[in-house]
Amino acid sequence: VQLQASGGGLVQAGDSLTLSCAASGGTLSRYGMGWFRQGPGKEREFVAAITWSGAGTSYRDSVKGRFTISRDNAKNTVDLQMNSLKPEDTAIYWCAAANTLGVTTNAENYSYWGQGTQVTVSS
Repeated sequence: VQLQASGGGLVQAGDSLTLSCAASGGTLSRYGMGWFRQGPGKEREFVAAITWSGAGTSYRDSVKGRFTISRDNAKNTVDLQMNSLKPEDTAIYWCAAANTLGVTTNAENYSYWGQGTQVTVSS
């Protein structure tokens, strides 16, 4: 399955953005999905994950209450709604498909990765 992330951009602190991940060559309903990010000078980190059905989700603590991951299996897409953005959210964001139907925060459990999309939040 090939993944394509989009929706990044330059915004101000407090603004919102929605990242979208579209799949081709396969159906996303076979995979738990996740979003990861890597900020300048930082290591890649888990952001959010969702089960194959959308019934379960997981978030890193710093984005809880601000970010929402969702999926539409009929459209073969996974979104990351980001509200109240902070400068520390500045990063390249990737979507990924896991080798499990459930939620996993470990990047090693993700088999397919899209190209990154840049999110820059100015103060």
